[in-house]
Amino acid sequence: MLLEVLNFAGIAVFAASGATLGVRKDFDIWGIITVGVLTGVGGGVIRDVLLGINPPASIDGWGPVVTATAASVVVFFFHPAFTALHRSILVLDAFGMGLFAATGAGIAIDVGASPFAATTVGLLTAVGGGVLRDVISNEIPLLLQPSDLYAVPAVLGAAVVAVGATYTSAPGWVWLVVGSVLATGLRLASLRFALRLPTARR
Repeated sequence: MLLEVLNFAGIAVFAASGATLGVRKDFDIWGIITVGVLTGVGGGVIRDVLLGINPPASIDGWGPVVTATAASVVVFFFHPAFTALHRSILVLDAFGMGLFAATGAGIAIDVGASPFAATTVGLLTAVGGGVLRDVISNEIPLLLQPSDLYAVPAVLGAAVVAVGATYTSAPGWVWLVVGSVLATGLRLASLRFALRLPTARR
């Protein structure tokens, strides 16, 4: 139940980040909803394809798409409440990334994946929707920007879930919460303190 709740929370938050970017780009309501839905369910579709879940659970039922659509519509009508749109996108994206990294790894473990495979699936689930959002909005994906940590928090959050759920006796929901908080916290810390990986010398 917690896995499903966190998954829907991740869809809503990621969709809100996509819709907020659509607002900043002056898209109409259809464009905003489209970007929001693709951002919200894109990572889940990638996850399900990799795990052989066919058809992908993210588009097999009405729940995920309706959740993403509802979040996008809320942003469309209430976006003035976001005082700094760019900052809001980054914060929402951090929460979505953390939730998807943990749930992606958790679902992979549930279907019998190894810890390494589950970590990889968690990473791709976390970054997939954001990459789709940025590409279709003509933005450099956050995954590739050198300014802040992005993939590293996702990998660590997914790894905590995968390793903890496989090699310890603690309930799976504990690792889902820990992984989500760790990934989100590291991402927010990197935004706050400008943490970054080294780049090549010119």
